Amino acid sequence: MQSRGYSSGGQGRRAGNGAVALGSSGQLDGNGGLVDRILDYIAPCPWSTHAGLHCSSQAQSQRPPLYTREERKRRDQSRWTLVQGVLAPLQFFVFLISLGLVLRYFATGEGLALAVGSIVIKTGVLYTIMVTGSIWEKEVFGHWLFAPAFYWEDVVSMLVLALHTAYLAAILFGWGTVEEQLVLALAAYVAYVINAGQFLLKLRAARLEAPMDGAVSGARG
Repeated sequence: MQSRGYSSGGQGRRAGNGAVALGSSGQLDGNGGLVDRILDYIAPCPWSTHAGLHCSSQAQSQRPPLYTREERKRRDQSRWTLVQGVLAPLQFFVFLISLGLVLRYFATGEGLALAVGSIVIKTGVLYTIMVTGSIWEKEVFGHWLFAPAFYWEDVVSMLVLALHTAYLAAILFGWGTVEEQLVLALAAYVAYVINAGQFLLKLRAARLEAPMDGAVSGARG
């Protein structure tokens, strides 16, 4: 996610794959403050009443927090948080261009080389965000992958990675026709979009936690 650092994310790895959910109190310095400004464009209105969610405080209190206080601190101090926050939207931008080129080929029969090249670039960005996202997850949660907070996001990320890798293997070894290879790439893109959505939802959950954290800190102060 693909990106735990944005998107989601997240984690954003894991924007992704996708998209990694970050969330923050909005009062942080350094990486946390910069990433929060980016996240405000992606998932604004962190307060549930503004977003029309109307979740009760009791329901929110029953849901385990995405980050403990220590994990949130490590997240905001990690340089990989900013890396994820940059890579996740970059991957999405590459995805949009590549998707357009693939659909153009199916519609016109032209631009095959551009379509294939764009998929290879998209896969390279995916590998980069997966590796850096794993480092981020290790720093924040102590797990290289499948930390409880991002378990299902990581599961789908593995599917996304497998499909992209299968496409590379198909063009390298000549498996299937060109059209079949591109359909495989489109399947990888569908999985990527789902994964990015997972991280965006997780990102929003983290943003919803931020006002609650601030309220608790104020009460204790």
